[in-house]
Amino acid sequence: MVRGLSLVRHEASVDAPRLALGDDALVDRARRGDVDAFELLYRQHAGRVYALCLRLAADPVVARELVQDTFVKAWDALPRFRADASFTTWLHRIAVNALLERRRGEKRRAARVSLAGDEDEDERDIAGVVIGPDVATAIDLERAIGALPPGVRRAFVLHDVEGYTHEEIATMTGLAAGTLRAQLHRARQLLKRALSL
Repeated sequence: MVRGLSLVRHEASVDAPRLALGDDALVDRARRGDVDAFELLYRQHAGRVYALCLRLAADPVVARELVQDTFVKAWDALPRFRADASFTTWLHRIAVNALLERRRGEKRRAARVSLAGDEDEDERDIAGVVIGPDVATAIDLERAIGALPPGVRRAFVLHDVEGYTHEEIATMTGLAAGTLRAQLHRARQLLKRALSL
């Protein structure tokens, strides 16, 4: 049986370089345990997932960890993927949920070990963004987005950058659409202030 399994895997790897297969065919193969098909899905989507995670986390190390978490969770959940949405949207939702789980864990740890004088990260203002001495140099928008507090950054990235609706974001995050609108408004105000300095 092991020989048969490795033969099937070898045959799949012969087809793997053919990128003519769409997401649907690759997802179908990966659901049946084809690691090569899942690797192709990873290669096709990892860049966009990383970009989303980087915008949400504003930290390249955390973003790489979130990408890894996203694809591990995707592999585990692949048999339950119903294709109600595109594979890309499904991955983005897993990435957002991975970030939210990480934030909840950080808050629980911080609540257990709170030190005097710690500032609440959500209340931090981005007015401290340093602008280089060269006035002609444009402010890096990615840096300004990265300096936003996590909640408002998440709302801004998911709505204004990734294009999700308030209702979709509410479903992903478990927050009320009104809360998300308020966070989005605050993000835009903070960015406007940071970019007008």
